[in-house]
Amino acid sequence: MNPMKLLELKNLWNAFTKRHPKFPQFLSAVQQAGIPEGTIIEVQITSPDGKTFTSNMKVTSEDIDAVKSLQNYQ
Repeated sequence: MNPMKLLELKNLWNAFTKRHPKFPQFLSAVQQAGIPEGTIIEVQITSPDGKTFTSNMKVTSEDIDAVKSLQNYQ
């Protein structure tokens, strides 16, 4: 990977976490608890005009392997 792009991503993440300090705490808590195969992850987004979009996914062993592979790049 391009080191400059990694630095840019790091800076963007740092700015994001300053604006939303509870989100990294949430991710940390989830990581500590673990996300085993079969876990349902649901995301709901509500726009300013009140429209909601919801989706969910059931975590598979392939998903877990993919995340572990991505973590090796840190």
